[in-house]
Amino acid sequence: MVETRIAPRYRVSKPAQIEYGGDKTPCTIRDLSVTGAALELSDLSATVPSAFTLIVPEDKLKLPCHVVWRRGFKMGVAFD
Repeated sequence: MVETRIAPRYRVSKPAQIEYGGDKTPCTIRDLSVTGAALELSDLSATVPSAFTLIVPEDKLKLPCHVVWRRGFKMGVAFD
């Protein structure tokens, strides 16, 4: 299989939060690159909009991003 991503992704397991409209939904970052990330939600009933801010407290980051794919409890995002 040929890798077609712009930047290499690195496997991680970092706690994070999806912030939108004053609400925060916990998630886990499963892989990360300079252009995006794969996120895993613990609650599938959580409504996540197509654009939001990803907060990574461990790294003191607030990253605006948008969803590029969704599958069950997982989603891929690209950083804006």
